[in-house]
Amino acid sequence: MPEPITAVLFDFHSTLVDQGEPVPWLAGAWAHAGKPGTPEDGLGEQHYRQIVDFLDELWTHGRRIDPQHTRDLGADQHWKVFRELAAVGDLPTDLVRPLWESMLDFWIAYHDTLPTLTALRTAGIRVGLLSNIGVDLTPALVREGLAGMLDSVTQSWQVGAVKPDPRIFTAALEGLGADPLQTLMVGDSWAEDGAAAALGVRTLILPRTRGPVHGLDTVLRLVGVS
Repeated sequence: MPEPITAVLFDFHSTLVDQGEPVPWLAGAWAHAGKPGTPEDGLGEQHYRQIVDFLDELWTHGRRIDPQHTRDLGADQHWKVFRELAAVGDLPTDLVRPLWESMLDFWIAYHDTLPTLTALRTAGIRVGLLSNIGVDLTPALVREGLAGMLDSVTQSWQVGAVKPDPRIFTAALEGLGADPLQTLMVGDSWAEDGAAAALGVRTLILPRTRGPVHGLDTVLRLVGVS
């Protein structure tokens, strides 16, 4: 008989929040850069579509360029890798910094994120965040109403280790005061989030989905919360 789940750790990007649509992200960066007209008019239809498609899969490309996730150890490393990605995607140089600086502005909580976190906390389940990220997530957590729903937040840039390194899972478990055998890890990557299983943590992988609902009700069923 498995032990009851008393704590849940969530990944952030593509787990609690969708990275948003690339079109408004590009438009926002375009305006911030002070460029006239629209991105589509300024870039031409073909280049515009190429950039939109690239931004939509930006961090898939990031995994290939930076498989060791050095970008998630600090803002300087994150900016360096972002510039490398921008070169691969043929992004106009004057848009690179505005795109990077506004990235988190377009990460939007899934519609089922807050209801899921609320149900867990109401049931007495401790809830923590565990993210590979090179920049501080606090502004996004506050904006999306998630900051007050988390008992702990563990970010790789603070810990100095990235998933799948067991040290970041250990730090997250300690921060949450959780027993690994009574914890569920929820993420979108088997290669990164799935590594929690090596510590005895049960793991649920929900790959990136399109649309406002991510299927987080699965977590409630696994935990036994109605």
